[in-house]
Amino acid sequence: MKSTDVFKQTVLEHLQKRASDDELFSSCFAKPEKNIEDCITYIMNTVQKSGCNGFTDEEVFGMAVHYYDEDSIEVGKPVNAKVIVNHSVELTEEDKTNAKQQAMDNLIAKQQELLHKKPVKVKPQVAELPSLF
Repeated sequence: MKSTDVFKQTVLEHLQKRASDDELFSSCFAKPEKNIEDCITYIMNTVQKSGCNGFTDEEVFGMAVHYYDEDSIEVGKPVNAKVIVNHSVELTEEDKTNAKQQAMDNLIAKQQELLHKKPVKVKPQVAELPSLF
C-alpha cells in the first residue's frame, strides 16, 4: 500500500467515525457529489497553497470536514505528491503470515539458484619462493 493510500484510508476512517457520531455531519458526508478522491485532492491543494510542509491531524481532518461541509468548493487539479502518515500501520495476523511465507519463498528460491549454478574452477596459485642457492 502506497503512503498516499494510507493517508486516504486514514482520512476516510476519521470521516466515517465522525459521520457515525455526528448526525449533522453524516448528512454532509452522504452528499452524492462528494467523494474521498476529491477530498484528498482538495487537502493536497490546500496544503500546497499554504507553503507549509507539516500539519497536525486536526488540521488535516478539519480540511476534510470543510470539503464535505461546503457545497461550492474549489477542489483543484490532482497533485502528484507523496504523503507521510505519522502512525504505523498495524498488520493483521494473515498479513504477517503472508509476509513471512513470501520471505521464506524468496530465500529458498535464491538458495536453489545458488545450488544450480555451475561451480567456478579456481586454479591454485603456487607462490614462488626465492632460492637460497
